[in-house]
Amino acid sequence: MTDTPLIISCPVVGAELTREMYPHLPLTPEEIAEAARDAVEAGASIIHLHVRDEQGKPTQRVDIFEEVTKKIRERCECILQYSTGGAVGTPLEDRCAPVKLKPDMATLSMGTMNFGPDIYENTENTIRTISHAIQENNVMAELEIFDYGMAETLERFSAKGWLPEKFHVDFVLGIPGGMTGDIRNLILLKDQLRPGQTWSVAGVGRYQLPLSAHAIAMGGHVRVGIEDNVYYRKGEMTMSNAQLVGRVARIAKELDRPVATVGEAREILGL
Repeated sequence: MTDTPLIISCPVVGAELTREMYPHLPLTPEEIAEAARDAVEAGASIIHLHVRDEQGKPTQRVDIFEEVTKKIRERCECILQYSTGGAVGTPLEDRCAPVKLKPDMATLSMGTMNFGPDIYENTENTIRTISHAIQENNVMAELEIFDYGMAETLERFSAKGWLPEKFHVDFVLGIPGGMTGDIRNLILLKDQLRPGQTWSVAGVGRYQLPLSAHAIAMGGHVRVGIEDNVYYRKGEMTMSNAQLVGRVARIAKELDRPVATVGEAREILGL
């Protein structure tokens, strides 16, 4: 266990969900901003942001990112982290575009993988192009690791100088096509990191709750929200992102690990 405050990141909407899959899905700029505010009030300090267009479809349009960012900033203080993943098949230029708004953080996925029935493509050129856009705009990168090969790619690309000198690492476990959320996989990946490297885990589906508890105990940080899992428990859909965040905050309290304020999260990450 560690005394380092726990950073909770919340992905409030994602790119794959629809209202048919999850009836409480926030879609409009107003709804996304309100979901972000509620998650922050429940204990989140980072909001991982995707946005939707007027038809509710995933988009990387800069104007919508700008509008949603403004509405979130009006409602709460938080660390805003833009997704550069978009949806499966989003063109590279579109994936990079919102970074010009200079959010606090932006994601950088570290490899191509089967993503359920689809292929999530992140070639060497894609990774280097997004990495350059992140560095050019003085944004902190969160490197997304879905399997062990991507952890080794991180080290290889870092040695070549293709990645920012400083970054946060997020292990996304449980995607069909990547590593499962078995605790042994989390330990294996965590042990690959350099000493002092900050890291978090995003457990997908049924792995969200157990991996959150393990990360709290291991001194890591947690990503929890409906992009990764829409169930509060088996057979019971969560009512909101805030409900999922609140549970993690309560677990941390029971384990005597304080939940980070936004200011503490900034300090831990070096923002």
